[in-house]
Amino acid sequence: MPHLRVPTRRERQREATYDEIVAVAARLLDEGADLSLRAVAAGMGMTAPALYRYVSNYQQLVDLVAFELDKAATATWAEAAARFPEDDPAARLTVACARFRHWALTKPREFALVFANPIAEADTERRELLTVSTSGHYFTDLLWQIWERYRFPYPALDELDPVIREAVLEPLIPAKADHIPAEERGLLWVYMRSWSALYGVVTLESTGHCDPRVIASGQLFRATILDWLGPLGLGEERERLTAILDEELARPVTS
Repeated sequence: MPHLRVPTRRERQREATYDEIVAVAARLLDEGADLSLRAVAAGMGMTAPALYRYVSNYQQLVDLVAFELDKAATATWAEAAARFPEDDPAARLTVACARFRHWALTKPREFALVFANPIAEADTERRELLTVSTSGHYFTDLLWQIWERYRFPYPALDELDPVIREAVLEPLIPAKADHIPAEERGLLWVYMRSWSALYGVVTLESTGHCDPRVIASGQLFRATILDWLGPLGLGEERERLTAILDEELARPVTS
């Protein structure tokens, strides 16, 4: 039996401090307060210089908090979706998409921090951080499971624009792709397009850039999800998945 290394007391303390940083930052976001190193340090009862031992600048703070909030939110969607068995990824994806929307509507500042955190093209380190996004892996893993079960069509590499072909062969998105043969990477283009549809409608709603009556009804989100059933090979599951989606949308949107 392999020996398991026990973290040292210093390591445990450091990890606990990172957890506290995230918790304080989340509270500031909930309260509508400005997120800053000074505000987080004050919320932890320490000075800003002391906090620099853990996050050396504002961007590191944002990246840390965004990654952990995304991880925690994804865990709640996965828990809700797990009421359906592993061999029903379509139902799990339906629930997860609805819970993603619910999180964005009830925690708009968390959503903005995670998904409206711009990355410069030359910022390699932060680009790599994006590729390990918990939510991205969760959603794309479910789409892979759906493809394995329903075998929906996807474009061949020679049908793709050269830029898109390069992007799917060397992806910079949060998706496990090593198990997908190069000649079948057109599947990643379906991933990118379906994620863009989900992210787009949820962002419009979360930021209020949509008719408030439409947001309240959930009908734009509902139509967007149902529009993707066909491309994902789920046309014959429409009635069942619509019932699941409507059950989720009936949940009150409260903080």
